[in-house]
Amino acid sequence: MDEGLRDPDFVAFRTGLRQTIERRDVPALLRAVHPDIKNTFGDDNGIDAFKRLWRLDRADSKVWSELGAVLALGGTFQDPDQFVAPYVYSKWPEAMDAFEHVALTGSNVRVRGAPSTNARILMAESYAILRLKSPGSTSESWTAVVLPDGRAGYVASRLARSPIDYRASFARTDGRWRMTMFVAGD
Repeated sequence: MDEGLRDPDFVAFRTGLRQTIERRDVPALLRAVHPDIKNTFGDDNGIDAFKRLWRLDRADSKVWSELGAVLALGGTFQDPDQFVAPYVYSKWPEAMDAFEHVALTGSNVRVRGAPSTNARILMAESYAILRLKSPGSTSESWTAVVLPDGRAGYVASRLARSPIDYRASFARTDGRWRMTMFVAGD
């Protein structure tokens, strides 16, 4: 789900931010960040903390991949001046425990019987929410899930996302869009 196209100003901001990510342009990124950005659920917030936490002085900063992934998954407007991404977070059903489930972020995602591309395909699911086999049952490559019929299976981790993974909020303040939150966890 992506409501971002509703607002031409937001479309231009997000397009520019995606280009910033592709170029790994730190000054442009910092111009897109609100000075009081929320980085954590503690006191380590603000733009100076953002620079330090994301190690923007290093070429291998994870901000580029994490923010790129968040933007790629669309999002929703909470009101005309606030956009939250990804949709996996902003539209997560309250009845589903965010620590015990993941959302599949593609169509016809293959659920396999073992963590291998050579393993038997149990079924394919599209944009479904599946229960994790157990908390922490995610590796860099595979996520262990439980199918609706109770069978255990594995999906490629790049196609499974938790609502408590990185998420961002963007707000229009003083006539321009800025990122006001970029956090993970609870």
